[in-house]
Amino acid sequence: MIADKIKELRIKRDYSQSTLAKKLNVTRSTVNAWESGINVPSVQCLTELCSLFQTTADYLLGLSNKLTLSLDNLTDEEIKVLYDLIDILVKNKNIEN
Repeated sequence: MIADKIKELRIKRDYSQSTLAKKLNVTRSTVNAWESGINVPSVQCLTELCSLFQTTADYLLGLSNKLTLSLDNLTDEEIKVLYDLIDILVKNKNIEN
């Protein structure tokens, strides 16, 4: 499960395995092993993955299907823009249904 989540989030960020590896100070083959289910990230790497992808360990470990987004480093104005965008997306989805 964690293998699929790491790959999914990496692809959503448009990172290659090499790019993700550099960001985490590991080798590309380490990232490949995680995504192939051969190995799992250490607790330190899991924490760094959560921070990088702005999600929870529960999501990465498959304990929760909720994909979260941290707003901690955003300004109030940036947060408002995100909420406005979400409102637009929800309205468009309701129109389609």
